[in-house]
Formats: sequence, structure tokens, C-alpha cells
Amino acid sequence: MSIFRVKSIERSMEDTQEEGHKLRRSLGVFDLTIMGIAVAVGAGIFSVGATAAANYSGPSVILSFIIAGVVCGLAMMCYAEFASTVPVAGSAYTFSYATLGEFVAWIIGWDLILELLTASAVIAKFWGVYLGTTFDLFGLQIPVSVDLGPVTFEWPPVFIVTVFTILLVLGTKLSSRVNSVVTLIKVAIVVFIIIVGFFFVKAKNYTPFIPPAQPAEGEGDVWTQSLFSFLSGAEPTTYGVFGMLAGAALVFFAFIGFDVVATTAEETKNPQRTLPRGIFGGLAIVTVLYVGVTLVVTGMVSYKELAAVETPDLSTAFEIVGATWAAQIISIGSLIGLTTVLMVLLLGLSRVVFSMSRDGLLPRSLSKTSEKRGTPVRLQIIAGVIVAGIAGFTNVEALEEMINIGTLSAFVLVSIAVPILRKRRPDLKRGFTVPLNPFVPILSAVLCFYLMTNLSTLTWTRFAIWLAVGLIIYFSYGYRHSVARSEERAAART
Repeated sequence: MSIFRVKSIERSMEDTQEEGHKLRRSLGVFDLTIMGIAVAVGAGIFSVGATAAANYSGPSVILSFIIAGVVCGLAMMCYAEFASTVPVAGSAYTFSYATLGEFVAWIIGWDLILELLTASAVIAKFWGVYLGTTFDLFGLQIPVSVDLGPVTFEWPPVFIVTVFTILLVLGTKLSSRVNSVVTLIKVAIVVFIIIVGFFFVKAKNYTPFIPPAQPAEGEGDVWTQSLFSFLSGAEPTTYGVFGMLAGAALVFFAFIGFDVVATTAEETKNPQRTLPRGIFGGLAIVTVLYVGVTLVVTGMVSYKELAAVETPDLSTAFEIVGATWAAQIISIGSLIGLTTVLMVLLLGLSRVVFSMSRDGLLPRSLSKTSEKRGTPVRLQIIAGVIVAGIAGFTNVEALEEMINIGTLSAFVLVSIAVPILRKRRPDLKRGFTVPLNPFVPILSAVLCFYLMTNLSTLTWTRFAIWLAVGLIIYFSYGYRHSVARSEERAAART
């Protein structure tokens, strides 16, 4: 009995038709494109560019975004090939099961749960923060937290998670329509802000485009420095070429979320054609929006003025030039932006757990779907309750970097798996193929791993603990209840 047993593509496709455990195909290219935009364009579009410009790159943060977009595009090509070849729920987990075996699939599925669970809770918490800020900006005295003895309860995260859990229970198509409307509104707000901001742009603020490098200040203790700095002993710098690259590592996380689109492969109509178009369409639009916002924020004010502010964002630039009214619009845009991010993350979380459950690595009762709605109702509600509990009662912001390491580890393994599946199953019909195989997949894996090394040693330590917990669950439950293992044993007896 091998923990590296591979689940065949044919078997994965058969599972999509299992009565009581199958999802309904209802999503098209537009739905997937909007989903990618929805999960990537959140409150971060108004802050991450300003932060990277102030602390790392200066005006060259524009190149940082382009570099990050290219790296994300390389990883998404790998996802697109897999998703169009194996249109099954589960994303990187399912792809790894078909190429690298059950044990690696478990690890990557466990990583995806980490990414999507922490991301959902963090975004829900931030939504509550932005709601409170919006109340203050409009002079509304509405408390967003309540003290329950020694515990502080924040109601906005619980409220928004409950709303989207109900929508997702009612059906993927319905929630996709709501997502589309809200996403179009927030994109319109972003475009409006970009247009207005360009009237305040001054060419002199783009000079020097790549500021001279200088030593970084206040690196902190061993837990706060990056793994790369810890292992190499390299002295970190800001600005210059390396500052621009460090900025790319930071802003790359603004693109995280496109892998979630691949989790809907089993709910997509004509996935060989639809998935690649939806993924790349969303990525292209998001890259243009990010570059547009970055051009505005670095052109309106000098990066030195941004660096003088403790937490710079797009509203900082508008305040410096005297357009304080923009803070209200940006606050509303941030609030709207986070709503759709949360919905897509909740969807992705339930679909990864659904796929692992259907394979027996988690209790199979979790993968039971509603015959009427075609959604895993029980699982979606459980996921919503857990996320709402974490966001409403804990300080989950401290785990923000865990989102990044979970995502990047999935990117690395999916990139590695592409040339493996090409060699093992050249006969499979692929709706999209990564060019220059295996060079592009290997390059994608290397670049994503490099970005992982830019995360703090504390994040890596927490990641190791999470993996250890996952191994305990796998060997105590998943290995023994694996459907593939049961079928392997039955075949051996005959």
C-alpha cells in the first residue's frame, strides 16, 4: 500500500458523476473572468501599491507590478492546463493527486485549506474594519464590536460571512450573478479614482524612476526577517533594483486568488475552452487596474511623501494634494471590494474540502450535495460557521502571511506537476498547453519558491506546525479511509 498512489484522470472524471456527490455545471467565461477580478481586486488595490512604493520601490513599483503579473501569469498557465485537462473540483489538490500521488495531494490540499480558511477570516475581519471606518466617515455612531465578558465580539464579519454562506448554499449560479453585479460596481469605482487621480499627476514625481539603493531600517528580530535573509545573512536594502524586486515579492500577493477560479472546474460549462479564457481574461484586467492605480499614486505625490506616512495608501495621495473627498469614495470602494473577495474565498474553501472529502481523505459525509441546488449545503454551512467564529472572536490578522505561503506552495507543486503529467499522459485532451514545456513550468516553480523565501521565519515556523497537524490527521484518518486505498486493496484481493 503506497502513500504515493496516483488517482487516474479517468477515475477523477467518473467521480464528477457520482450521485449525491456531484456539482452542477453552470458557469461560463464571463462568470470565471468576473470571479478572478472579484477575488483579486479588494481593498488591497488601494493600499498595496502605495506601501510598496513608499518602502521598497519608489516609482519603479510600476515594474514591480508588471513582474508580479508575469510570475502570476506563468503559474496560471500551469493551472489553466491542468484545469482544462482535469475539470474536477479541488484545484491544485486534484492536479497533484493525478501526478504526484496521494500523500503530496493531501499536503497541498491541507495547504489550500490553510490559504482559504485564513484568507476568508482575515478578509471578513477587514470588511468589519472598513465598515466601521465608513460609518465614521459619514458621521454614523454605530458600534461594530460588543464586549461579552472577557471576549470582544465583532458583528460585521459574522454578518457578511452569513450573507454569502446563504447565497452559496442557494446555488453557485445565483451567487455568481450577485458577484458579477458587485464586482462591476467596484471596478467602476477603481476606474473613476484612476481617472480623477490622473488630473493631479506631475511628471517630476516619477523621477528618479528607480531610486538609489539604501540600507533597510529596523529589521527587527530573527522572527520578523525573511527566510532568505536569515539563511544567507544578506543585508536587506530598500529601493534600487533589489528594492524593486522586493516590491514585486510584496505586490505579488495582490494577485493571489486566481487559483481559486480553478476550484470551480467541475461547475464550469465546456471547461476545456472556458477555464483558460476565464483565468487569463481576469488576470489581464486585474493587471491593468493595478498598474493604473500605481501610476496614479506614484504620479500624484513623491514616494518620499508616502514613506513619511506610517501606513500609506491611495487616500494618502489624495489627502496630500487636497482632494480629501476621495477618502470617502476609497472607503466605499474598499468595503465593496472586500465583499466579493470573501464570497469567492468561501466558495473555494468548500470546493477543496468537498474534493478531499469525496476521495475519503476527510469524512465523505461532507461531500454530500443537494439534489435540488447542486451544492454541498452541509459543508458550506460548516465552513461559514468556522470562518465567522474565527473572524468574529479572534485577532486573525496576525496570520495574514499564512495566506501567502499556502498559496505559493500550491503554485510550486502545480508547476512541477505539469511536465510530469505531460510525460505520463501525452494522450490526454488539453484545452490549453503551457508553451516551452518544461522550461516555463520549472521557471514558474523557481520564481514562486523564491517569493516564498521572502516571507518571515515566523511564518515558515507556523507553516511547519500546520503541516505537522495535517500529517497527524492524514495518517490517523485520511490514509485509512482513502477511497483509492480501498479500491487498491479490493483489486489486490481479486
